[in-house]
Amino acid sequence: MEKLTLVPNLTGAIFIMAGLAMLIFPPKKINSLYGYRTQRSMRTIENWNFAQRLCAKLLLIAGSLLLLIGIGGIVFGLNEKIIDSFGLISMIIFAIILIIITEIRIKKFEKSL
Repeated sequence: MEKLTLVPNLTGAIFIMAGLAMLIFPPKKINSLYGYRTQRSMRTIENWNFAQRLCAKLLLIAGSLLLLIGIGGIVFGLNEKIIDSFGLISMIIFAIILIIITEIRIKKFEKSL
């Protein structure tokens, strides 16, 4: 029996749970504890609400992709270290892309107001 790869499967599940939590229980007020928090997202309540919805959706996408990487690696019989390494690199890249996309979209959202 194949051992479950920790990095892509665990981080994928965490990303998905965080995304679902933010969609189902979005932070109502700007705070420094819970939600997508950057200077731009915390500037106005409109930015805050927009950023929370967008980030939640992007977390769901990134988490699903990480799970696919982990499951795909197991299905294709790749070495666990290779899957975990690729999963770690992918997680970092997805997190950076998530921040970049969210910040660009908040900036466009601000201009549309």
